[in-house]
Amino acid sequence: MRWPFAIAVVLAALAAAPVNAQNSPYANKLAPYVASPTRVVDRMLVLANIKPGETVFDLGSGDGRVLIAAVEKYKAKAVGVEISPRLVAKATANIQKEGLSDQARVIQGDVLTADLTGADVVFLYLVTPLNERLRPRLERFLKAGARVISHDYAIPGWKASHTEKTDSRHEHLIYVYEMPPVKN
Repeated sequence: MRWPFAIAVVLAALAAAPVNAQNSPYANKLAPYVASPTRVVDRMLVLANIKPGETVFDLGSGDGRVLIAAVEKYKAKAVGVEISPRLVAKATANIQKEGLSDQARVIQGDVLTADLTGADVVFLYLVTPLNERLRPRLERFLKAGARVISHDYAIPGWKASHTEKTDSRHEHLIYVYEMPPVKN
């Protein structure tokens, strides 16, 4: 008699899960967290052509590695947007450990509603459907000359000004876009 009750509880929980997910302020989570390898981060930063004092955004900033490298190597200001409270805490701790809290910060939030005002460079490691949903915000917020650097996933409707494959056994593709973007 315990099994039917246990099955009923599990089924009730599964039935409620979609409702709970829809009520979450971060129901738009569309991309898994996968850290960019250090060599890919380094190459993306080079391709971004960051100048000292520019503002870098990393949408889906994970553990903060892009933010930290942009501040340390290029003297940029850096803002991360991350949906996971756990990763926000980890990135914030990493930034504090490096003594960069005055130059870098991470905001917990949804990349689809983030205020991108003032961004000179935006880094993405998001899946293509999310890049496509994000495209109108990038077009609205980013000024002429701003750069968008996307790791592995293109932005549908835009033509990259440059693409580069990494030379390793785990190949990565880096897309570089300049605002205003060339439309396909």
